[in-house]
Amino acid sequence: MAIHYDTRRDPQGWTVFDRWTGEAVVLAGAEQAGMAWLDADDLIQRLNRRLAKGDRSILQ
Repeated sequence: MAIHYDTRRDPQGWTVFDRWTGEAVVLAGAEQAGMAWLDADDLIQRLNRRLAKGDRSILQ
């Protein structure tokens, strides 16, 4: 499975970001930053699985 979404450390925790754009993922208007590691890791796993299944919708 290709990794499109990944995490990086930020001052408050972890940010989930799009590796193609370098921008933080935004879900329901909220930037996915300052997260606990387990939450961030769970989100990137779900997003990458969704993408692997062919879902190309833009997250915002």
